[in-house]
Amino acid sequence: MAQVTLKGNPVTTSGDLPAIGSQAPDFRLVGADLGDLTLATYAGKRKILNIVPSLDTPTCQASTRAFNERASALDNTVVLVVSADLPFAQGRFCAGEGLSDVVTAAMMRGRDFAKSYGVLITDGPLEGVTSRAVVVLDENDKVVHTQLVGEIADEPDYDAAIAALG
Repeated sequence: MAQVTLKGNPVTTSGDLPAIGSQAPDFRLVGADLGDLTLATYAGKRKILNIVPSLDTPTCQASTRAFNERASALDNTVVLVVSADLPFAQGRFCAGEGLSDVVTAAMMRGRDFAKSYGVLITDGPLEGVTSRAVVVLDENDKVVHTQLVGEIADEPDYDAAIAALG
């Protein structure tokens, strides 16, 4: 288990991020069309998993905007914004902001993704959603970069995530 903070108060996650060099755990998330999203959905593409608690918070919105801005310049890469929000709420936010270069992915059918990626918050006021993290995968779903953001209210290191794609 890892520990992060929320406005300085410690909270615990369900485990640890996948190790660099390991094969990424498969997942089943829900897309905007209510269909399943898995690693196979984006086979052969590099993936940036921007994992956020909720798109209804300023920091989550900022990270989604930042990755959307960078995503259009990335070849063979998809940016997935994973949150506990329903696909409808995710879609409203992205449409309202004009964000078209990220794919939203909801955990509405379960918390297996959050558990297998070690980001499920297990205590405190945000128990049941994810901590803030970034996981970058190569085109073969090998983990090439991870960041568990130590303070949930802080933004991730965008430059490090992009640099990991080489």
